[in-house]
Amino acid sequence: MRAKHTILGVHITDRLKEAMDVQKLLTTYGSYIKTRLGLHELADVGPGPNGLLLLEVAGPDSSVKALTEKLSALEGVEVKSMVFEHPAP
Repeated sequence: MRAKHTILGVHITDRLKEAMDVQKLLTTYGSYIKTRLGLHELADVGPGPNGLLLLEVAGPDSSVKALTEKLSALEGVEVKSMVFEHPAP
């Protein structure tokens, strides 16, 4: 059996508009999120409208797929996935 690390890149085009819906999903699927890193662009007068979340997720493939699909269904949210497989210890 092979273990894996799954990283989701979540691009948010209007953080102020979409943040609440994204946060609700992250809370719902929080038990599958091992690491969360939020990045945002800087505008001349403060935070810009775009943001990027990097999520390390673990759990059943069905739960990771459901989170990915629900995030992707939100207007202004794009999700990309990276999966790194390695031999299990």
